[in-house]
Amino acid sequence: MKLWPFKSEKKALTDEAILEMLGGGMPTATGVAVSAESALRVPAVASAVRTISEAAASLTVKVVEIGADGRETEVPGHPVTDLLRGEANDFTSGFELIRSLMVDALSRDAGGLAWVNWSRSEGKPVEVIRHRPGFLQVDYPDDDLRPVYRIRGVVEPAQNIIHLRSTFTKAPLTLCREAIGVAVAMELHAGKIFGKSARPSGVIEADAKMSEEGAKRMLAAWKAAMEGVENAGKTGILFGATWKQMQFSSVDSQFQQLRLFQLQEIARAFNIPASMIGDQSRSTFMNAAEMQRQFLQLCLEPWLRSLESAFRRALFTKDERTRFAVRFERDDFSNVDLTARATAISSLVSSRTINPNEARSWLDLPPYPAGSEFANPNTGSSQPGAPTAVPDAKPAEPKDDADAAE
Repeated sequence: MKLWPFKSEKKALTDEAILEMLGGGMPTATGVAVSAESALRVPAVASAVRTISEAAASLTVKVVEIGADGRETEVPGHPVTDLLRGEANDFTSGFELIRSLMVDALSRDAGGLAWVNWSRSEGKPVEVIRHRPGFLQVDYPDDDLRPVYRIRGVVEPAQNIIHLRSTFTKAPLTLCREAIGVAVAMELHAGKIFGKSARPSGVIEADAKMSEEGAKRMLAAWKAAMEGVENAGKTGILFGATWKQMQFSSVDSQFQQLRLFQLQEIARAFNIPASMIGDQSRSTFMNAAEMQRQFLQLCLEPWLRSLESAFRRALFTKDERTRFAVRFERDDFSNVDLTARATAISSLVSSRTINPNEARSWLDLPPYPAGSEFANPNTGSSQPGAPTAVPDAKPAEPKDDADAAE
């Protein structure tokens, strides 16, 4: 027997649950309801979300200390680095945390949300937990758009929340809902064509009026005589009827091009090159590197800046924010092209912008004793340990006439 006080657990409705109550998603002009879950079943959408989120999570993340001169120095062994690069909590790695935050920001209007558990005794974050969508709620009741966060209806300080928001306060998936609806409608149409034979290969036109029973017998006889692999190539004979083969119209012949255009439309909504989600129609050997640069500069870089700001705001105290920051290593993208990476490092060392030991640190190699000098290895006079040129001797000063006479 259960005695008072009774315990009841209230669970917040997720946006998927609300959309399910409304019929599975918001309706589009095509009549197809699109939700976050159903949109991710479209290959182009899933590929765009996966490419952006996994690219961001794959980069090396570190904590840097900002000096008085503005120079940033990496802080090894910082607790925040352990959370983002190692284990965010007992059941989530740092890679999975960043990837999940990016997926939520790309597909949900509320953005990517995670709760930070701070140790009051140690004054540092000890774990970061990403709850299921909708469990951690955010709204903006004030005119200044100051967010208010709630967990199970209890207001949570903003210091304890990592919040990654998208542009326009709307997720890219929401903004391209109509384009996704068209893609879903075309996918359904293609499935009906090839799965249920929505368009017949031909029709039999009878010269005279035929009863329903007669039509069934004629169709059965035609199938028995002409359909199947063993009957391929046979000559059919029709008495009192004509075979008329169906042909695709000009619109049907452009169906593949229309589906390709819809893929490009979804790529534009996520601001990602179409070649990265499967459209190789305009991809060449010459422009592949340029598309990768555009992906990093125009698509991924704004998200990385947002991630760095969100982590800095929630993983450091107010006093620490002036000294520390979170940074992603953008150079990891050049690891794939070893030739371009080697050329860039050689040029920077030759121009004395960096020293050889700094270049070796980019390649995860240990320093060597003479590698801290800024020298051009391509010229002998500036190599480490080379003898210094002796300055020319000054010309002898002319003597006075009296001195000359002596």
